[in-house]
Amino acid sequence: MFFENWFTPKPFNSGYLPEVNGHLVYYAEYGNSQGIPVLCFHGGPGGSSKAKYAKIADLKKYRVVMFDQRGCGKSTPLGKVDNNTTGDLLDDASRLLDYLRINQKVIVRGASWGSTLALLWAERHPERVEKLLLSQIFLANDESSRWELEDSAYFFPEFVEYMNHASQDNIVAYYNQLIQSDDVAKQLDAINHGCWYERICGSMSPQFASFKEVTEKQLTSNRIYMHYEAHKFFLKSDTILDNINKIKDIPTIIIHNRLDMVCPFKGAYDLHKAMPDSQLIIVPEFGHCGKLLHKTIKKTFAAILK
Repeated sequence: MFFENWFTPKPFNSGYLPEVNGHLVYYAEYGNSQGIPVLCFHGGPGGSSKAKYAKIADLKKYRVVMFDQRGCGKSTPLGKVDNNTTGDLLDDASRLLDYLRINQKVIVRGASWGSTLALLWAERHPERVEKLLLSQIFLANDESSRWELEDSAYFFPEFVEYMNHASQDNIVAYYNQLIQSDDVAKQLDAINHGCWYERICGSMSPQFASFKEVTEKQLTSNRIYMHYEAHKFFLKSDTILDNINKIKDIPTIIIHNRLDMVCPFKGAYDLHKAMPDSQLIIVPEFGHCGKLLHKTIKKTFAAILK
């Protein structure tokens, strides 16, 4: 039992999808090549897939499929924002399943930004989805934007003031312009002021950034994130909820921390209300991530994917 919890699975198949619009998308498969497919969307924007996430399923029975979104992780070119939109990522997920010749229905797993993509992809292809396993719900709507730029000031007023130090009309566009530049000083300004939101709102004792140099990983992940945020995640507000009838009959599990200050619980609750047959599990914990949340996700989804 200890070994099963400790080991990191190795992919039985990995590689790159054929190039599209200057992007090579990395993918990896874990578990049973003939097993029930589970399609995973990682968080971010700007995150990457991780082998340890495959352990959510019984790898003797399931075929876990992951990919690094454009410009992220092992996908190349790293940090490329051209031809990098939400629609492109959804297309890549479909291309991946077609490339791997997975024609049967898939179980779809997504957390945070991954839940956004999972829901959007399911709404595009409801006929291809068996179940939705979601956590840390992010609906990427106008309410989400107001929370970050305005309403979170009820709890983190010093951060919102700190982020808005430049007094710009469009603070997100301003920091996106800085992070996309080749000027190291501007990149540092963006990372130290505009790209610290999740770490601040995920902590009870937030510390502001004071980096004096930018690592490639920081630059890449923040460039991708700010690119998406500056373009409102390439979605109309409430795109997900406006199209929810397409997937309302798909069995869905929703897990969310009660006091998630990055993606407030209301988004998960609104999704649950729009999908009345879904199961909502509220975790009594603070933060976007945490030990109890992780334990609940692992226990709940492992029971389903056993």
